[in-house]
Amino acid sequence: MAELAALEDPRAREVNEKHGVNLSKLRAVAKRLKTQQELARQLWETGETAARLLSILICRPKAFERGELDVMLREARTPKVHDWLVNYVVKKNPHAEELRQAWSADPDPVVASAGWALTTERVAKKPEGLDLAGLLDVIDAEMKEAPDRLQWAMNHCLAQIGIEHAEHRSRAIDIGERLEVLKDYPTPPNCTSPFAPLWINEMVRRQLAT
Repeated sequence: MAELAALEDPRAREVNEKHGVNLSKLRAVAKRLKTQQELARQLWETGETAARLLSILICRPKAFERGELDVMLREARTPKVHDWLVNYVVKKNPHAEELRQAWSADPDPVVASAGWALTTERVAKKPEGLDLAGLLDVIDAEMKEAPDRLQWAMNHCLAQIGIEHAEHRSRAIDIGERLEVLKDYPTPPNCTSPFAPLWINEMVRRQLAT
């Protein structure tokens, strides 16, 4: 914990008040520690953001029970911890599909956003069995008024459906254009806008160019 405290980076804190730790140095600590599941659990229990990020990096993703991951996600209120937990741990866990279904219907929008993130992963990598038209129905009806984190996750799913599935592309673009979610999002030069119609068209253009 003392070593983690030393990684607090005031410049990182200015850039992102939400986690304020030098992530490259944190990854170096994780590389040195290697996989240690028991230590990972102890670090998580501290509740400290830096410790939880390190915990995620040194844990064994497949070792967690479904209920354990559900509790951890509900405790992970820092966006960076939430994102890493979903992407580095839950996606690799055998209970990911059960959690996806449970979280997608959760009344807590932050928990629901994790369900949508897992759905987006399936849209891209394992769409068999997903009702893509049904997902577009839900996005069309709910994304405009959804809280920020949930809206962002639903928008990512919308874009992924449009990018990966040509038969749903025109409808995905139409939904994005009508709802105008993230249309005015400030996008740095040479970066792709998160506005779904622009995002879809740009990624499809790149696919066709390769």
